[in-house]
Amino acid sequence: MASAVLPSEPQCAAAAAAAAAATAAAAPPGLRLRLLLLLLSAAALIPTGDGQNLFTKDVTVIEGEVATISCQVNKSDDSVIQLLNPNRQTIYFRDFRPLKDSRFQLLNFSSSELKVSLTNVSISDEGRYFCQLYTDPPQESYTTITVLVPPRNLMIDIQKDTAVEGEEIEVNCTAMASKPATTIRWFKGNKELKGKSEVEEWSDMYTVTSQLMLKVHKEDDGVPVICQVEHPAVTGNLQTQRYLEVQYKPQVHIQMTYPLQGLTREGDALELTCEAIGKPQPVMVTWVRVDDEMPQHAVLSGPNLFINNLNKTDNGTYRCEASNIVGKAHSDYMLYVYDSRAGEEGAIRAVDHAVIGGVVAVVVFAMLCLLIILGRYFARHKGTYFTHEAKGADDAADADTAIINAEGGQNNSEEKKEYFI
Repeated sequence: MASAVLPSEPQCAAAAAAAAAATAAAAPPGLRLRLLLLLLSAAALIPTGDGQNLFTKDVTVIEGEVATISCQVNKSDDSVIQLLNPNRQTIYFRDFRPLKDSRFQLLNFSSSELKVSLTNVSISDEGRYFCQLYTDPPQESYTTITVLVPPRNLMIDIQKDTAVEGEEIEVNCTAMASKPATTIRWFKGNKELKGKSEVEEWSDMYTVTSQLMLKVHKEDDGVPVICQVEHPAVTGNLQTQRYLEVQYKPQVHIQMTYPLQGLTREGDALELTCEAIGKPQPVMVTWVRVDDEMPQHAVLSGPNLFINNLNKTDNGTYRCEASNIVGKAHSDYMLYVYDSRAGEEGAIRAVDHAVIGGVVAVVVFAMLCLLIILGRYFARHKGTYFTHEAKGADDAADADTAIINAEGGQNNSEEKKEYFI
């Protein structure tokens, strides 16, 4: 009689799990949950070999984007894989989704991987998601989903729309409802400044307010104050800015319009223009003569001062004054009237100096040329000296004969000449 081979206990458990899965797929919704529980119990009985490993990775995602969860198995033996949410509710059992959240979609299912996507992620989706592998013993691994929320609104507020130079003003910047808390940086133009920040937490969201105390100067007028936010969910620069409006007292400068050469002589005319710049722009510019009255022949026309037919009595200090709501300022011009011939004498003196300088230069140049010529002449015609000792003295028998021979030798050399320069 042939003997029958009975199925083993693990084979029975696997068969029961397969039958329950097939039944659950066709069952009505009310009965489906009970069948899934039966299926989980059966799957827990399936033994597996040694060396299996279940692993996953943490996920960081920006609010509103897509998160991908992957449960992966090394050396798989077709054991059952399932994915659970932070509340331990089954999202996917193998390739079946019991959870009625359509944002979860199956990307890949195999014996070695269960890969699921979660679209339109919100802050409520944060937490631990569990991957389970029904081996003996069962294995479990979890992945943490972290949701980043960029600041929902960025606002900058200045204590005063218009400030006065030298005044200290308060500037505030607020980054609302972010996760994690933002970092706020301050800039005045291209220069970074330091502010003081406070963080307020509400429902896992953070609102950051930074305060900047700024002392303004006239150079700050029209310069932007920038509030810049740094946050892991923000790419690039997220910033807002306000332009400073600073009022300052006038700056006064006197410009001589006539005479152009700047030399004031008796009988000439003088015209001065007062330039005043401030914020707000000065509406009144006045001329006064310091420690004396203005000459009767002086003509005032707004910022211009005109004095015709100058004379010595016009000497003195003339002041231009300008003012606005911030303050007033002035600039002085010292007038000195020269004699009518001063300009001519000065011009003649300047011409004489120029002529003398030219003559001296020519003389010096001529002397240098002469020295060079003489030097070259001396180098080419050096002096030559010829000396002739008495000849025949060595062969003479006595002194008298030597003298006679020497005289004869000198007579023969008279035609030889000696030159010296």
